[in-house]
Amino acid sequence: MTDRLVITYQYFGTDPKAIADVIRVEQSIEFPNELAPAWIQDEVVGKVEEILSVSPNEHKIQISYNPENTGGELPQFLNVLWGNASLFPGVRVIDVEIPDSITKNFKGPRFGISGLRSIFNAPTRPLLTTALKPMGTDSRGLAEMAKTLALAGFDLIKDDHSLANQPWSKWRERVEIVSAAVAQANSVTGKNCAYAPSLNLPFDQVHEASHTAKKLGAGALLILPGITGFDSMRTLSQDDSIALPIQAHPALLGSFVSSPTNGIAHGIIFGTIARLAGADITIFPNSGGRFSFTPEQCQEIKSKAVTSLGKLKPIWIAPAGGMSIERIPEMLDSYGNDIALLIGGALSRGDLSANAKAMVSAVSGR
Repeated sequence: MTDRLVITYQYFGTDPKAIADVIRVEQSIEFPNELAPAWIQDEVVGKVEEILSVSPNEHKIQISYNPENTGGELPQFLNVLWGNASLFPGVRVIDVEIPDSITKNFKGPRFGISGLRSIFNAPTRPLLTTALKPMGTDSRGLAEMAKTLALAGFDLIKDDHSLANQPWSKWRERVEIVSAAVAQANSVTGKNCAYAPSLNLPFDQVHEASHTAKKLGAGALLILPGITGFDSMRTLSQDDSIALPIQAHPALLGSFVSSPTNGIAHGIIFGTIARLAGADITIFPNSGGRFSFTPEQCQEIKSKAVTSLGKLKPIWIAPAGGMSIERIPEMLDSYGNDIALLIGGALSRGDLSANAKAMVSAVSGR
């Protein structure tokens, strides 16, 4: 079915045939099927391809849809994927096969793995990233922190996702001062460390702010697609006048994946959709951190971040959330070198400069 959009649902209930018939109509025409013209029933309404019962109360339902139902656009693709089906209890999207007739409409990540390796002169090693914290620190304090990290040899320094327009550090002031500090460090090291301000702003300010960030010297952007929208991120990623690497943060997206009986699989949210929407790096909670992702779920994200998806580039993964320098060997063993190592608050336990240099040393020679 290479010419169809195929979605696999996991259903927890006792009548999979009934719910399959409801989903295929709800996710296409949302209209009494028997009242629709014959050609619409045949060409537009989804088709149940397979029902596999794992147990009396757990079933896998595969439904295929005409790719033209998506209109070739991300908002309607997301609507077909999960729109009204999200309102049904006991339904979870666990896989999606996207035909080239859909993926050809998307540019995906501008840089991806190979592009960022070139930007940061990292032919084989992992990338080193961190976040400026905590909220309440003024802009000059954050800039001093950023300079220390850049001098140590970090590739990317992002705002903490919660840094916005708080009175302690207004957005424009912070971007200007931190960008200048990172540029000063780069002039010393000869490296190309990039600062990524958070675009955690009202929607009508996001696009202009991305241009402002570039003018002020930012070398990347941090987007919160769960808050400002996946299609907002796609728009920024495709804007040739911006052309900066994009990190996608998972804020607000946990509600899609946290329930074992409802929502969307981890790999689809943080891998497939992130790539369609243009993220170069997808940030998600690593197993064993502050959150509840399992090793299997994290590996699923890694797989979807790099597996074939039309002509879209594979992207970096950044498993984060309470990571430490001591866990770096374990993370490299688990994920390989195509990983953006993101350690934030733990670097401030003790001497920031010494800890940052230790993190750089941990990947030396890889």
